Amino acid sequence: MVLDFGDLKKIVNKEIVDKFDHAVVLNKNSPHKELADKIEDHSSKVVLVPYQPTSEKMLFDFAKRIQLQLPKNVSLHSLKLYETANSYAEWFAEDQS
Repeated sequence: MVLDFGDLKKIVNKEIVDKFDHAVVLNKNSPHKELADKIEDHSSKVVLVPYQPTSEKMLFDFAKRIQLQLPKNVSLHSLKLYETANSYAEWFAEDQS
């Protein structure tokens, strides 16, 4: 075993799910900052990121967040992010070189 699945699940929940699940994700460097403030006033969860939050760019962010939490002897192979049942983006570590 390389990494206990429970440990990986804790990392993913802490770094991704707890922060992004059911959140409105907006680019903090865009005019949407005012919109984010209005949304937060109505108790919605808002996450501001330093990039345009497309699925592809979010995957790069998620990969980095997860990789920083993995033990030094463990490397992330791939990620898949579904927007709908038929629409998704994939990230592969081997493509990052």
